[in-house]
Amino acid sequence: MRPVWRGGSLRGAGLPENGGGKVVKIGGSLLQRPDWPAEIAALLGGLAAPPLVVIGGGAIVDGLRAIDVAHPQPAGLVHQLAIDAMTLTARLVAAAVGLPVGGRPHECQAGMVLDVAAWLRLAEPLPPLPSGWHVTSDSLAAAVARATRRGLVLAKSVPPSGHQLDLERLADSGWVDLHFPAAAAGLDTIEWVAPA
Repeated sequence: MRPVWRGGSLRGAGLPENGGGKVVKIGGSLLQRPDWPAEIAALLGGLAAPPLVVIGGGAIVDGLRAIDVAHPQPAGLVHQLAIDAMTLTARLVAAAVGLPVGGRPHECQAGMVLDVAAWLRLAEPLPPLPSGWHVTSDSLAAAVARATRRGLVLAKSVPPSGHQLDLERLADSGWVDLHFPAAAAGLDTIEWVAPA
């Protein structure tokens, strides 16, 4: 059975001005679903054009968070470790859906899974992102979308709640991270999808 996705718009609709396609951020929590490879493949295959894909850290980053709660570490250290963990989930998803992994800014292309840690080491100018648990893969994907002049699609386990799809309210409710409204400033197109 082919997975079914539902979605909507948080800001704008369609492709950005330059037609540069989309960044699709796959929430790490989706990797806990039994049929996640088929579901992600169906999502990516159902788009009009192949996207640049950013994968969240999922359970690996949740483990780092638990370690940090038990014995707090410097914010910069755990922030970088969480970004490094996204490389593992990026490689896992890329292998499962048959896409290449890349991290060099000039090689960022549609139909590839981005190694965000490598991209951040090489990006110029470096996106202004603070360190801390208030900055997650949501904000990182928004920074990638801004830097590459693409629209953004947030693929999450659950749809945004309520009738208000204001970014500040979504951040306050925890649907996106607290830094996301600032990271997404200037993006013309932000959409969401969730499994039906």
